[in-house]
Parts: sequence; structure tokens; C-alpha cells
Amino acid sequence: MTTSHMNGYVTETDGGGGSVGGTDFLEEVVQRHREMAVDCPSDLGARTLPVRRSAQLERIRQQQEDRRRREEEGRSRQELDLSSSMRLKKLSQNPKVGIDNPTFEQMEGPGGSIGELEDLLMSLKQVQHSLNDSQSQEDMELVLQLVQKSDFQKAFNIHNAVAHYMNRPSPPYPLTDHAQSLAQEALMMAHDSVAEQEMQLEPLVPSVNQSETLTQWGGETVKIVRLEKAKDIPLGATVRNDMDSVVISRIVKGGAAEHSGLLHEGDEILEINGVEIRGRDVNEVFDILADMHGVLTFVLIPSAQIKPPPIKETVMHVKAHFDYDPSDDPYVPCRELGLCFQKGDILHIISQDDPNWWQAYRDGDEDNQPLAGLVPGKSFQQQREAMKQTIEEDKEPEKSGKLWCAKKNKKKRKKMQYNANKNDDFDNEEVLTYEEMALYHQPANRKRPIALIGPPNCGQNELRQRLLSSEPDRFAGAVPHTTRSRRDIEVNGRDYHFVSRQAFEMDSAAGKFIESGEFEKNLYGTSTDSVRQVINTGKICLLCVHTQSLKVLRSSDLKPYIIFIAPPSQERLRALLAKDNKNPKPEELRDIIEKAREMEQNYGHLFDAAIVNTDLDKAYQELLRLINKLDTEPQWVPSSWLR
Repeated sequence: MTTSHMNGYVTETDGGGGSVGGTDFLEEVVQRHREMAVDCPSDLGARTLPVRRSAQLERIRQQQEDRRRREEEGRSRQELDLSSSMRLKKLSQNPKVGIDNPTFEQMEGPGGSIGELEDLLMSLKQVQHSLNDSQSQEDMELVLQLVQKSDFQKAFNIHNAVAHYMNRPSPPYPLTDHAQSLAQEALMMAHDSVAEQEMQLEPLVPSVNQSETLTQWGGETVKIVRLEKAKDIPLGATVRNDMDSVVISRIVKGGAAEHSGLLHEGDEILEINGVEIRGRDVNEVFDILADMHGVLTFVLIPSAQIKPPPIKETVMHVKAHFDYDPSDDPYVPCRELGLCFQKGDILHIISQDDPNWWQAYRDGDEDNQPLAGLVPGKSFQQQREAMKQTIEEDKEPEKSGKLWCAKKNKKKRKKMQYNANKNDDFDNEEVLTYEEMALYHQPANRKRPIALIGPPNCGQNELRQRLLSSEPDRFAGAVPHTTRSRRDIEVNGRDYHFVSRQAFEMDSAAGKFIESGEFEKNLYGTSTDSVRQVINTGKICLLCVHTQSLKVLRSSDLKPYIIFIAPPSQERLRALLAKDNKNPKPEELRDIIEKAREMEQNYGHLFDAAIVNTDLDKAYQELLRLINKLDTEPQWVPSSWLR
């Protein structure tokens, strides 16, 4: 079953996807050919154009159908009337499976048929006399009557005669080895000659299902492909104009073209169901195919490019670190096939044949979306975003006015290069694209730590303390380190880990702290070892961290689950703070909301979930729901965590 998709925008002239520098790279993309998907599933027509048939193949098909019908009629005449005997009817419903007797020897000639028939009758009579119940004797009498009929005996003799001659070598073997090789060569030549005559096709030929045939058409070697187009399965191919030719530009995963393997990138379309395509615009091709359904017959000039046989690609799962809307992208080769997604969405990348435009599904859309969508490839996205950032930096206006007391900054800004593959100074992390992910189900005895993050006065500290107080057997906090002196009521290892300043600084330099800081000339910090100690007890470690600590936390082996606590609207935030006897100024409320926006923009790709704290009780229940889900459902985590 096939359908097809066509979309229109900028496309590519070849399959190459090499990287080039600067604006030349994007100019090359813009100048590529326009692609269109060759049909739209939601707008299929109901008209089928006539298909010309080959008289030779039609006669062959008719002969095969007649022969099949005669064989079925012969089998039906030879069947026993099982309903005449209840016992035989039961035997037919529960057939017994036997094994071959290796000592059985086939008969040596047709003359043995009469003796075998007599032996069969004698054996059946002996079995009949040995039966005790009347029903079995009646069944055996029915079998004896059948064997004694002349029609059965004639059929039995014919069967034995045919079996005898089929066991003889035919044709006879030549007397010498040389003659034998000549006979085989002559047989193959005769076979090829007959096959060539039978397969001499007319320009368009029908086919019951999908097929592909090479033949001569209009003085050119062409390929005739038949596909069945249905309303529920798109064809999954895009086309482009190359001079006056209409060329298949892309095969999209999930469509009938990809499943059949009969259409290939670079094939030129000459005709579809007798309608000439060469010389038409891709929009005209779209309109033509929109009115077609059923069996479509394509006449194609095969692509001159010889591609290796397709290999089964492994699906790569990635988390998007940026928002993408194909309607706002002037470089997407086929807008209708562009896949829209948001930061944090999981994408299943099923094809990277085109390094600039991957084919993917959004997580959860595989069953609802038959065709894969186009998303920017990682290197392509990195290069154009790097170029965009550099252009924006170059457009920044010079600051007005003169600072007479200031020294001129003689350091020249180093411009960012576009080719990430060739420039060692390029930092790929500066341009957020995708992160490879894998499913992970936390073990029952090693719970993932929960990291709450958000701007001040958004409730993350209150939510953490509420969890610790309500379920102390399930949740615990990491014991921090400090360089201050221990007080009398404090216990080392319970309230703090009291260490010297030198030891603290050594651990900090070794990267052992998730976050650290200084307060009243004393150092404080939370170490990964403290979090690990809580995990080893089987409890869930609760953390409230700053955004700067997220990369350190995620680069450890702790596998944190990061939840962003976002503020509500300004008025709602004022009401929540009023419950705590706080009366913030309007500019302070705006600062909180602006801080949350900046955190989400700069670090949102690191969040696993987000909760808008419109009500502390509701936020608490939602937080518990997310934590409980970690025990029952696998979660997407960076694949590097599982290596």
C-alpha cells in the first residue's frame, strides 16, 4: 500500500552534506532545489487513471489461473465424503502425524501396481475382521468399497506409473562429461531465450502487487515500478525539478516507497499511470498524484548513482535542547515534512543518511504519524547557530560617549568559526542541539537523588523540608561540609562534616563538591560523597541547588532527577508570599519572574520536569507524583550515564 508526500521549499541538488564555512554554507543550502512530497494523505483523490496491459503477461496470468482452478477441482473430486462416517469425520478433525519409514523402498516399475492393490485389499479385510465394534467395521467397509471401485484403481495405477517415471533421470545423462557440459549449456541458452521472449514488455505493464521491471521505453532503459497507494499509508517520497526533469529527491522512512524498496533517490519520473511527468513543475506533479489512488505505475530512469544495499540503521534517541518550528525555517528542504518540537522533547532518529536533515519521530507519535519528519542534523544546527551568534555579536552597537579614565581594551574578540569539525577552538557545548538518551529504570535499592531548582521565594526549600518532615524514613538530606568550628550541640557526620580549610580546598580542587561557597569567612559545601552516602542507605536524597551546580551534578555518577520549581503569575506570587508575611515590591516580583525565565532559557535543557507553584499543596502532590513515577516507569537519561 502506498501514498506519498510532497512539500515545497528549498531542497538539495545532491546527497552530499559536507561542511563549508560561514555564509557560503547557508547560501549553498538556500540555492538547492525545491522538494515536494508527492501526495498528501489527507487530500487523496478518488480517481484512478487507466493502466495499459501487456497481452503476453495477461495470457500467462490467465493460463496460471485456469491451471490453478483445474487443480482445485481435481482435488475436490478426490476428497472422501467424510460426513458419511462419523468416525472418519472425527479422524479428519484430529489428524495424526506420522513419520517416514526409512526402510520403505519405492516400487521398481508400474507392473507392481496390481500386486500392491491386492495386498492393500487383503490387509484392509484382515483389519476389518479384527475390529470389535460395529462402527469401526462400517467405516472399514466404506474404505473397502472405495478401493474396489474402478475409478480409484485407475487413479492408483496412474499415480504409481507417474511416480515410477519421475524417479528416472530425464533427460538421459550424456555418455561423456564433455557432452554433459554442452547439454547443460544448451539447456540454459534455451531457457534464457524463452525467458527473454516472455519478458519482452510494453511501455506500461500491470502488476497485482508491487513489482519492478527493467525494459526499453522510448529508446531509453527504464524501470517500471508498481505501487499501491492507499489513504492511510503515505508514499513517503519527495521530488524536485532538475531542468525539465522531475527527480525523486528523498525517500522518507515509514512510507510505502521505503517499505517496497523500489523507488530510489535520483530516479527520474517519466510517467505515472500513463501521464507524462517530464517537463512538469513539482506543484503539477503534486496535483496529479493527489487525484490518484490504487495501483500506481511509475516509468523511471534509474539513478546513475550506485548505492550500497541499505543496512538496518539503529535508532538513536536524543533529547532536544532547542525549540524548532519548520514553518520559521527557510532552509528546511520540505516544510510539510518538517517535524516541530520543543526543548526537552525526546526524538527517535531513524535515519541520518542526510547529515543535514535527519528523519525522526517524536516520542509517543510513532503510532499516530506514519511518516518520519525532518529535523536539523546536529552539525548543521551547530554551524548555523554559531554563525547566527557571530552575526548578532557583530551587529551590537558601539557604546556611545567617551570614558576618559578608562583604558582601551586592546584584546580583539576572537570570532567564532563555523566548521566545528575542523576548528579545535570551536566549543560544541556553546551551541545547544541534541543529547543522546537511553531509558533507565532506577534499582529499588539505589534511588536517584532529587534536585529542586528555582529562583528565590518560589517554594523549593519549603517543598524539600515538607518531604523530609512527612516521610523521614524515605527522604534524607546530604550532610554538608564546613570549615567552621563545631558547636557543643552538633555531631560530626550528622549536622556537618567538620574539616580543615586545607582539606576543604583540596576536595574542592579535586571536583568533589557539587556546590560550595563562603559565609562569614567559613567555607560550606555539599559533596558527591555525602549524596552517595544517602543513596547507599536506600533513601532518596533531596537537594536544593543553584543552576551553576547542575553541570557538575549531571557529570557525576549520581544520575540526578532535576525538577524546576517555577513561579506563577505576578499576582499569584504576591498572594503566596503574603501567606508567609512577606510583602515584596512589584519590581521584586518582576525580578523573580525574570530570573525564572532566564534559568529556563539557559538551563531548561537540563530539567527533567517542571512544576509551576501556584499552590504549595498542589505543588507538593505533583512533586510526590513525579518522585513515585521513578519507581514504576523507566525514564530517559543521558546515554553516557549508562556506559
